[in-house]
Amino acid sequence: MATTVAFQGIKGANSELAIRQHLGDKVETLPCESLADLFEALNTQQVEYALLPIENALAGAVAQAYELLMDSDLRIQADVILHVHHALLAPSGVKLKDLKVVRSHPQALAQCEQFLRRHKLQPIAWYDTAGAAHDLAQEAIRDGVGVLATELAGELYGLDVLESQVEDVPFNFTRFFLLGHDEPQRAEYNKTSIVFATRHHPGALYECLGEFATRGINLTKLESRPRRNRPWEPVFFADFEGHWQDPVCMEAVARLLQRASFVKMLGSYPASKTQWVGD
Repeated sequence: MATTVAFQGIKGANSELAIRQHLGDKVETLPCESLADLFEALNTQQVEYALLPIENALAGAVAQAYELLMDSDLRIQADVILHVHHALLAPSGVKLKDLKVVRSHPQALAQCEQFLRRHKLQPIAWYDTAGAAHDLAQEAIRDGVGVLATELAGELYGLDVLESQVEDVPFNFTRFFLLGHDEPQRAEYNKTSIVFATRHHPGALYECLGEFATRGINLTKLESRPRRNRPWEPVFFADFEGHWQDPVCMEAVARLLQRASFVKMLGSYPASKTQWVGD
């Protein structure tokens, strides 16, 4: 029986493309309307895993994703990095010279602004990239309309690919967490994600981070988010290289527990081998 993975969006979204990249084309996927629905599908065992978008190299962190992680007992199974490409899609028989407007999510339109301007195409904001492809395929009258979406969306909804990789900036990557209930197996290269809050005295954050620095542990991410139940008291999401069961990492986390007011382990997991620059 094929593994089923939940994602936010509709068929053909970048999240579904990331699932296929990580688990292969035979995986089953379950589209969810919202990120909260994605967690619900996993918690009610409708699926084995869920793919959660965490951050984009251009747009930054996905705030709601961090809030949901804070409230969840799910474990990160792996991180997945997708190189995001936008394709110009149109109904069969339509040529680039026939287009007048292009629909897509505002972020996708902004990331292809120079291409659209060069071809004198009017951008029209839509709720979702794959949704723009789906809706165009359903319309009876669609003269002069194209969309920016994945090539997978074009394949699923019967649209032609007029141009591939039309994004203006080549280093557009989105990072996802694959979530599940179990502890993943250790790999050759692992990362650990935690969230913690500091005590209230000068140098508190410095002291917490020093537990990693003095042991030569490389922090690959540090981001503060508001703590919802305590105004003006942030929490810090951190990623570091290594598995929490590695002796040096275990020692650092133990010391962090003594220095911080709150620590939560989000998971130790195999890190993505995909690089942030190039493919």
